[in-house]
Amino acid sequence: MEELKQIAALPVAFGRKGGAKVLLVTSRDTGRWVVPKGWPMDGKKPWAAAKIEALEEAGAIGSIRDEPLGSYGYAKRLSDGSALPCRVDVYPMVVTKLKRRWKERKERKRRWVGAAKAAGMVEEPELQEIFRQLAAGSALPGPEGARWRPDPAPGPRGPKLLPAAE
Repeated sequence: MEELKQIAALPVAFGRKGGAKVLLVTSRDTGRWVVPKGWPMDGKKPWAAAKIEALEEAGAIGSIRDEPLGSYGYAKRLSDGSALPCRVDVYPMVVTKLKRRWKERKERKRRWVGAAKAAGMVEEPELQEIFRQLAAGSALPGPEGARWRPDPAPGPRGPKLLPAAE
């Protein structure tokens, strides 16, 4: 069976000493820790849909990259016990604000954790690897060996991510 495509935001914040924290949420069905994710949305670019998922599922607002930093696979569990193979493209998002009230606040918990700790909280091996790479340095991994870093002069809309080579 062909993998179904999903999109996810990876909400991150960088501490003053450069350490990265990620914002995890619980899934509605099993309560396990995940990143905000969902299905592509008609009329929306994938990163824009991921940003909407971060707002709805975690109450996170921020600047999102228009290129995924990677992807991970998982089996989406259905109510009848079957599973669908999914491939999730992950878009990094620097969080500038967390809303106190958000759409799914009564259905999910959210928690900021260090990237290394997050690797031990999620089940998906490829997502664990993204978190381990993030924990190894302040830059985010990207496609084909590119790395991203926080912009030192973020501008009026808050922090953003730039390729590490810039």
